[in-house]
Amino acid sequence: MTTSDAPAFSLAGRTALVTGATTGLGKGIARCLARAGARVAMNYAHDADRAAAAVAEVGGCGGTAALFRGDVTDAVAIDAMFNAIEASLGPVDIVVVNATPAQPLKPIEEYDWAFHQQMLDYFVKSPYLLARRALPGMKARRHGRFINITSEVFHLGVAPFSAYVAAKGGQTGWSRSMCHELAPYCITVNMIAPGWIPVERHAHDPEAEKDAYLATIPLGRWGTPDEVGWAAVYLASAEAAFITGQTIAVNGGRSCW
Repeated sequence: MTTSDAPAFSLAGRTALVTGATTGLGKGIARCLARAGARVAMNYAHDADRAAAAVAEVGGCGGTAALFRGDVTDAVAIDAMFNAIEASLGPVDIVVVNATPAQPLKPIEEYDWAFHQQMLDYFVKSPYLLARRALPGMKARRHGRFINITSEVFHLGVAPFSAYVAAKGGQTGWSRSMCHELAPYCITVNMIAPGWIPVERHAHDPEAEKDAYLATIPLGRWGTPDEVGWAAVYLASAEAAFITGQTIAVNGGRSCW
């Protein structure tokens, strides 16, 4: 089958790693990649029972999915995880950087440097470590996709959220530079910037805060994890091969850039 004969946006034959894939947006991304035909490596760090339920759900979508435990801020753990993925699912073609720590809103005086460092570890260090491990194979095959899940908060300057916003700015800058560096190898680097999409960790957020945010969404409704996932499918596909260094905002029109 030639590329022109293949189903549009098919990821058949590709292996995708999604970090933080067993809850929230990550699970939605994994689900959509699996539906598009990718073999999905679902990374998680802690909750084995929740992870088992998530991989069963994603596998039930008709795709192939498997769990891989590992701390995505640790180089040794990342290397071991990639070795296991390659042995089980094949070389990694697509890396979706999604894992995140807790995201409390605090005035700057209430943050300490340890909290800032945790943000940098997840949003600057982790993309670097994942890319360093994935790139030799991608360069040899002259194909690869990096998709960094950033956030509207960087573009909108949301407060009081300075540590998270700063780290997301670093992730965005890294992505923009890497897209130029990796373009000669036919490797693309793009970003998805979701707005507030309520998932499990928002279950106890105040309804007044949710209502206030919802009122600012031009489309007048909440987004869903799968809507972030389908954006990832597009950026991972052959149809997006000429798109790199770009940000897709999945927030119902709250931002334009």
